[in-house]
Amino acid sequence: MTDLNFYKGKKVLVTGHTGFKGSWLCRTLITAGAEVTGYALNPPTSPNLFEICGLEKEMNSVNGDIRDLSRLQAVFQEKKPEIVFHLAAQPIVRESYADPVYTYETNVMGTVNVLECIRKTDSVKSFLNVTTDKVYFNREWEWGYREEEELNGFDPYSNSKSCSELVTGCYKNSFFSSGGPGISTARAGNVIGGGDFAKDRIVPDCVRAAVKGEDIVVRNPYSTRPYQHVLEPVMVYLMIAGKQYEDAAFSGSYNVGPDEADCLTTGELVTRFCEKWNKSTDSEISWKNQYDGGPHEANFLKLDCSRLKSRFEWKPVWTIDIALDKTVEWFTAWKNHADMTECMDRQIVDFMKKK
Repeated sequence: MTDLNFYKGKKVLVTGHTGFKGSWLCRTLITAGAEVTGYALNPPTSPNLFEICGLEKEMNSVNGDIRDLSRLQAVFQEKKPEIVFHLAAQPIVRESYADPVYTYETNVMGTVNVLECIRKTDSVKSFLNVTTDKVYFNREWEWGYREEEELNGFDPYSNSKSCSELVTGCYKNSFFSSGGPGISTARAGNVIGGGDFAKDRIVPDCVRAAVKGEDIVVRNPYSTRPYQHVLEPVMVYLMIAGKQYEDAAFSGSYNVGPDEADCLTTGELVTRFCEKWNKSTDSEISWKNQYDGGPHEANFLKLDCSRLKSRFEWKPVWTIDIALDKTVEWFTAWKNHADMTECMDRQIVDFMKKK
C-alpha cells in the first residue's frame, strides 16, 4: 500500500507536471511534504488544473521541452533528485495522427533524454516511466492483457509509448543491470477525475457540453475501456517508486487498472455521468451517438493487474461510481468558483482513508 510519509523531505522530479495527471501527482507529493521539482511545457489546456490549484507557488516549476537534453541535464545537475516520475508526453491519439513526428520525438526521445540524465546523475534511486494500457498489440480480446504480451500499439501515440517501454527496458539492461536505481514502467487504463480539460477525452467532452447545457456527443459508445479515478494510478506510482527506492527487486512493468466490473463501454460511462450531473446540478443533459469517421481506435481493452496485486497486496480503492461521484463533485465545485485546492486535498484525504 502507498505510504505517503515515505516522501516527506524526499527530492522528487516530475516531468509533465503541468498536465492533468501530473498536477494530481504533484499535489499529492506536496501534501506529503516532498521537495518537488517539475519539468514541462506550459499547461496544455486553458483552463488547466495546474493553474487552478496554484501548484506553481508550492513547487519548483521549470518550463522546458523534454526534447531539450541539455536543459533537462542542467535541471538534474542542479536539483539532484532522488526519485523521478516521467509523465511528459503527447498523450492524445487523434493528435498523434495529425502530428506523428512530434509525437515520436516527445514520447520516444523524451524518454531517452530522461534516462540519459538518470544515467549521469548518481542521486537518483528510483525511476518510474508512466505509459499507457494502449502499449499492447490489441487483439480485441475479452480478457485482460498481461505485462508479457506483445508491445505494438496501433496508432502513433500508442506505438510511441510502446517504444518508450522498450527504451526503458534497454537502458535498464544496458546501464543498470548490476546496480543503480530501481526502474519500472506503469501502464494505466483510462483515467477520469476533476481538472481534466483535454480535448478528445470523454469526461472533459461531457463537462464542456454539460456546462453549456448541450447534448453530449459520443463518437464510439460501444468501445470498452478500464476506467478509473486519477488517484488510483497516482497512488500506485507513488507506491512502486517508494518500494523500489528501498529495494530494486520491486522493479518491473506493471498494469494499473480497475477490476472487471469497472470496465465499461463509453456509452455506459456517459449514461452514469449524465445521471450524476443531473442530480448534482438539477439539469437534464443527455447524450447522442454520433460517429464522425475519425481515425482507428481500439474497441475492446482490459488489463490483467495480477502482478501488481500479488507483489504489493494492492487492490483498487474507488469503484467507477465513486470515481464519477468525485469527478462530478470537483467540476460542480469549479463551476461554482469554490476553493479547488481545498477540494483536491479533501479528495486525496478521502482516498487515503478509504484505502
